[in-house]
This record gives sequence, structure tokens and C-alpha cells, in this order.
Amino acid sequence: MLEVKKLNVRLGEIVLAKDISFKLKQGQVNVILGPNGTGKSTLLKTLFGDIKTESGEIQYGKDVLSKKSLGAWRTKFGYMPQDIHLDVNMTVIEVVLLGRLDALSMRIETKMLEEALGILQSIGLEHLANRDVRTLSGGQCQMILFAQALMRQPEILMLDEPVSALDLHYQHVLLNHLVKQTKQQNYTTLMVLHDLNLAAQYADNLLILKQGELIAFGSPQELLTSELIHELYHVEADVLTDENGTPFVRTRRPSAAEIMV
Repeated sequence: MLEVKKLNVRLGEIVLAKDISFKLKQGQVNVILGPNGTGKSTLLKTLFGDIKTESGEIQYGKDVLSKKSLGAWRTKFGYMPQDIHLDVNMTVIEVVLLGRLDALSMRIETKMLEEALGILQSIGLEHLANRDVRTLSGGQCQMILFAQALMRQPEILMLDEPVSALDLHYQHVLLNHLVKQTKQQNYTTLMVLHDLNLAAQYADNLLILKQGELIAFGSPQELLTSELIHELYHVEADVLTDENGTPFVRTRRPSAAEIMV
């Protein structure tokens, strides 16, 4: 279990995270939602140890994040930050293999190579294995970095807007595989999404952030309401449910008269 206790993060006079506490169980997909600039990426970076906390504690099992334990702490993570550019002279398979950098040597074992190819095959990109990553689209790069995160064999999987550059097909390819691997490998998974409907379909739990505070934690069925959406994004929306009881959001376009006001 990944547990955050009364986390506070500050940059000068700016409060980035205020008194945040939550617990994430293994085998569940957790999605952070909230408007731009509310601290979603900051929270991921803090959990990874890239941003220093002002106070509070981050614990995974019996381990507590500290400056002294940072190296060992990060070995547990498959972390995919936002907006990484692959401007390197490497092939796709080489980038995926970097997920196991700690185990690489001058000679790559057949088993490790097969594992990397298997991950690419599972997300439908094995045909790109020998392509130079500099020739890929932004969406393809995003999928390759997802494969690299899986290659790390993490205990905690964190992804910051992993589908932002993907078309509709690959959004669902990535998220379906993410859910499958989270359940099968018992990952503790946390990611940032902006698409409320994708969050509703794929999340076990939502973490709702507003101005650096965690204002709600629970299932999409519990939390996604018209009132919450208006509070967070200042838009009018209807929240309906499909035949499986999964909520979906339909925003309402303002009338011509409202736009002119």
C-alpha cells in the first residue's frame, strides 16, 4: 500500500500541495483529476522524490521516502512523466530496454530481449521495434515510453497524462493494457488524466485536486456529478450512466446569448 500522510509542498510563497492524505491499494487504477495548475503533476513528482516536501510522509509498505533512501525508493517505480521528447539516436527496442537499465550489460540476454518485444507486441507496436525513435510521431513516442515503464517491472506505476498525444484507438489500447497489467501484476497505479469519460471508464478511484488540496477520493460513480464538474471547471455538464452503471459526462455548450454576455 502506498500511503501519503499530511503532505505539504511549497515553492517560496506558493503552496503546491496542502495537507494531502490518501492510501492507494495494490491492484487498483487511481486517476488524479483537476483543473490546470492545481498540483496534479506536482503530486506525482513529489511521490517520485523529484520535489522536496515541506512536511508530511510518503510510505510504501515499510519504506518511507527520504533523501537517504531516494535511490532505492525509485527502483520500485515505473514513472512516465509528462512531455518527454525522444531526441536520441536509438531504436524503439533499445529505448524499451532502458527500462531495465540496472540489469543491462554489453550483451543483452535473449530473455530480456524477448520480454521487451513481448511488451511491444501486447500494445500493437512490435513492427516499430527497429525504427529510429526520432522518426516516430508524438503518439508513438508516448506508447514507447509506456512500454519502457512496464519493462521496469515496477511495483508502483505512475503516468502523467499518458494518452494526451494518442488517437482514440491507442488511448483505449494503452488504458486497457494498463488495467490488465495492474490487475495481473498487482501494481499500485496512479495517473493523471484530463478526459473525464476515460477516467470514469478505467479508474477504480478518483483523486480530485483543487488548488493543491485533495477535496475528494472515491469511485467515479460516487464522485462524478454535475456539481463537482462545475466547481472544478466552471462548465455546465450532464452526468449520465451507461448500461453498466458507468458515468459519462456530456458538457453543454453555452447558448449564443450566453456567449455574448
